[in-house]
Amino acid sequence: MKASIDLDELFPKAEKIVRRVGKKIRKIHKSSESIKIDQKQFHDYVTEVDRQSEQELIRELGLLLPESGFLAEESATKHSRKGFYWVIDPLDGTTNFIHRLPVYAVSVALCYNEDYVMSFVFECHSKEMFTAYKGVAMLNGEKIRVSSVRTFDPALLATGFPFREFDMLDPYVQVLKQLMQKTSGLRRMGSAAVDLAYVACGRFDAYFEYNLNPWDVAAGLHIVRCAGGIVSDFHGSEEWSDGSQILASNPYLYKDLLMGLHEAFETK
Repeated sequence: MKASIDLDELFPKAEKIVRRVGKKIRKIHKSSESIKIDQKQFHDYVTEVDRQSEQELIRELGLLLPESGFLAEESATKHSRKGFYWVIDPLDGTTNFIHRLPVYAVSVALCYNEDYVMSFVFECHSKEMFTAYKGVAMLNGEKIRVSSVRTFDPALLATGFPFREFDMLDPYVQVLKQLMQKTSGLRRMGSAAVDLAYVACGRFDAYFEYNLNPWDVAAGLHIVRCAGGIVSDFHGSEEWSDGSQILASNPYLYKDLLMGLHEAFETK
């Protein structure tokens, strides 16, 4: 990294920007004003709030680090993943937001080449800020770790239901059927960024999903890793940054979860 960039100084400034945007989203969510909604594709929605929030994040983070690029969900702004670049989901959990449900977040990660530098997930409704920087994961400034649950019986897992592409629905249902019978339960919150943040702080013991995008998972996965968790695709590879297959777990449940997912999806 270039020595001229003071990351210790940049980190709190970036956090402040993410928090400010998240609070604006929360204010709209709690208001009675109507929200303009467009459908990007089947079961995939975007609001004017998504677009405006992304524009503000790109503008403010760009001023903070002028040489950086962007990989962002709603705009045409893409990056070659060389040098510094921000990976942005301005509103993860748009469907929840549209229906005035409480789980939705701003997700931002700063990368340098293929390495994560810092990450932020701001859960707007609860005003909880999850961060990762210098190998340490934090929630509202307090250090967090993944859970220490060692067996499936007391474990609470998170996932996301297929909503757009259903070609792998059968193996997915197979995994759900197995886990429903041997864990204390599964939850579907509707925001991958929040699911991952909750794994990082031990509220969930593991999370899995497929057919996501880099901006859905970048910040959350970095936070999980800094909190002591393990992240891979369903075959144990660390090539998970595209979001197509994600398993994030505490170290104790990871191998058994990976085995079940690998067996179900091995021919897919």
